Amino acid sequence: MRISGVKWLIATALAIPFCSGAQTGIDPDPVTSAKNRAMVAKQQEEAAKNKRKFIDPANMDVSVKPGDNFYLYVNGNWIRNTPIPASKTRWGSFDQLAEESSKALRELLEEAARNPGANSLMKRVGDFYASGMDSAAMEKQGYKPIKKYLDAIVKLKTKTEVVDHISYLRSHSITSPLYSIRVGQDSRNVTQYIINIGQGGTTLPDRDYYLKNDARSQAIRKEYVAYITKIFSLCGADEQTAANNAATVLRLETSLAGTQMSRVEMRDPVKLYNKFSVDGLSARTPQNLKWASIFSQLGYAVKPDSVVVSAPKFLIFIDSLLSSVPVDDLKTLLQWNVMRDAAPYLSSAFVDANFAYNKALSGQKEQTPRWQRVSNMVDAQLGDLLGQLYVDKYFKPAAKQRMMALIENMVTTFDGRIKNLDWMSAETKQRALAKLHAFTRKIGYPDKWKDYDGLSIKKDDYLGNLRRCNEWRYNDNISRLGKPIDKTEWNMTPPTVNAYYSAQKNEIVFPAGILRFPFFDFDADDAINYGGIAAVIGHEMTHGFDDQGRQFDANGNLNDWWTPADADEFKKRADLVVKQYSDYVILDTLHVNGRLTLGENLADLGGLSIAYEAFKKTEQGRNGQPIDGFTPDQRFFMNWSQIWRNNILPETAAQRILTDNHSPGMFRSNGPVNNMDAFYKAFNVKEGDKMYKPAEKRIRVW
Repeated sequence: MRISGVKWLIATALAIPFCSGAQTGIDPDPVTSAKNRAMVAKQQEEAAKNKRKFIDPANMDVSVKPGDNFYLYVNGNWIRNTPIPASKTRWGSFDQLAEESSKALRELLEEAARNPGANSLMKRVGDFYASGMDSAAMEKQGYKPIKKYLDAIVKLKTKTEVVDHISYLRSHSITSPLYSIRVGQDSRNVTQYIINIGQGGTTLPDRDYYLKNDARSQAIRKEYVAYITKIFSLCGADEQTAANNAATVLRLETSLAGTQMSRVEMRDPVKLYNKFSVDGLSARTPQNLKWASIFSQLGYAVKPDSVVVSAPKFLIFIDSLLSSVPVDDLKTLLQWNVMRDAAPYLSSAFVDANFAYNKALSGQKEQTPRWQRVSNMVDAQLGDLLGQLYVDKYFKPAAKQRMMALIENMVTTFDGRIKNLDWMSAETKQRALAKLHAFTRKIGYPDKWKDYDGLSIKKDDYLGNLRRCNEWRYNDNISRLGKPIDKTEWNMTPPTVNAYYSAQKNEIVFPAGILRFPFFDFDADDAINYGGIAAVIGHEMTHGFDDQGRQFDANGNLNDWWTPADADEFKKRADLVVKQYSDYVILDTLHVNGRLTLGENLADLGGLSIAYEAFKKTEQGRNGQPIDGFTPDQRFFMNWSQIWRNNILPETAAQRILTDNHSPGMFRSNGPVNNMDAFYKAFNVKEGDKMYKPAEKRIRVW
């Protein structure tokens, strides 16, 4: 989801298997059971003792009517009074929690680096962290850690050697030129793994940066060329050669961008599923891409008989590009790929050049502190090792029990909402309910940890550690071909402040890192937790029924289970959501891309609606007694809005409009409530208020 807060809160993954969503040991009616009432009463009693303000009036701007701009009403003073730290591009609820997680990881890693002892887990994460913090060693090395890779490219003489070397670079996790490739679940047969090949080859965040000629795009391309030039110079090229190489890279990447599918096009999972036999794919790329040979070079122990290609036209273009472009230009592009991927982890000259380029993209004023960059990297590379340390120290088992109860209440509520839909037939409802009840629920951390068997971590080789981690992950991935699906794997690490839904696994996943205020707090009243984590739960569940997720069945297979009439009714409602969000404007002229953000917007609307109905089943939801001057319904909606508060640099906001499938924070706050009758009632929103929408025009999907 992210709710991928940037991921945003919501990392939607059309990822990978089907597991039963059934749970044991849960009260059949978790909201009204005596056990749960006692637990909630105790929490609220403790909250009263602590006198914590989960809704702080100091953050509000009461000069703004809630019916004019609810986001500013709830968060206006906070937004005015909270600067973005110089080392950040954005600052809000997600970022504050991520900062806390990052500091917790730093403490764990510094302790592991000081006292690894004989514990293999502690030693590996500690040595990795120590290698990244040894800036003096990196300064001495300069570009030596990648020189051998660059020299090997210089020696290439023919197109055949270039194509073969691309496979070498990929299989040794040095860089991954031109296209993407990995083993994943077969979307139409999720009990099996299959090779998936996709488009790639570009460096700028989106193809539009290469293709558009507005002032911002031109300025970013200029900075990008300067960055390429600088990196080639740092690797020994003279000034003119470096400039020529930069021009070559931009020209080739622009040609690749011109053939890539747009982000909106890539939201269609049916369009992305193109299955070929290996020989059939080779027949499409006859000049240079002999796939049987490539798969052998890439190290696949099991000979594949078929593959799935998301963008066949792109691979056909790559095949012709390899024939039409001079060998020297291809070598320049490969060298750039090696340099680009290594630059952030080399000496300060490379790191500074990388930051200058990223600064042009994002507007960030200062570099992220080294300790934070390194701790985040250890989390990304050895997440199942570092995650164990994090969970042992920071995760409360009781949080998992409370989450299980909340999820059960949300599933029960969603079940009722599906049954009561007036636009869906009984046939499709039956299949929707089967999918809902098949959700697998994952909370906190994996049941089975990866042990990274065979991975070598050295205390004096940061870039080498990164490469070996990537190579371990690569080999782990390709080894899956022909094996049973791993249903235990997570796509996020435990400290991550995020959540996600996987369509192919039909699972909802909530890492430990998000189970904190404003999402979740044991001391908070139900209005806060339902406006927070319950809405997140509902968000992830709704992803199973958004414009992408609805195309996957209860088992996770890409399979049309809708009647044509019901599919048309869904699309009519989804188009209304597209229109609502496309009308939102940021930075005076930039509109939200309602089509790109459709899945997240549907999930926000569905998630908040389900959470509100579930909240009304609780004692607080029924009694209506105010806390600190706000009714339970008001507190529910206000906490939802608190989640999305953030300040963001203009450059970053403009970049996210192109690249992020989540709407900006203000519209994640205001967009869903704009369609909910309960919001109008809670804040007395009337005709004439800027957010007012007549009841008959309020959008209801799930």
